Amino acid sequence: MAFTLYSLILAGVLCVNAVSVLHEERFLCKIGWGVDQSVGGFGDEPGVKVQLMNLIRSVRTVMRVPLIAVNSVCIVLLLLFG
Repeated sequence: MAFTLYSLILAGVLCVNAVSVLHEERFLCKIGWGVDQSVGGFGDEPGVKVQLMNLIRSVRTVMRVPLIAVNSVCIVLLLLFG
């Protein structure tokens, strides 16, 4: 497989797919990344863990519908051009 722009886009789509399928109750709570783990004080800057949890939650919320379309386009391109 050559190092092309398409392979970079496909790798990005696969990474977004991996983040979007993480289930909060079944997986993230077991490793301590659940919703109740992110309680902080007023005025405290959020840490890296809280920011990653917010990123995962945002990707799962915002990218759900566009990801279906992007996956469909990638599948059609793979079927047509191999």
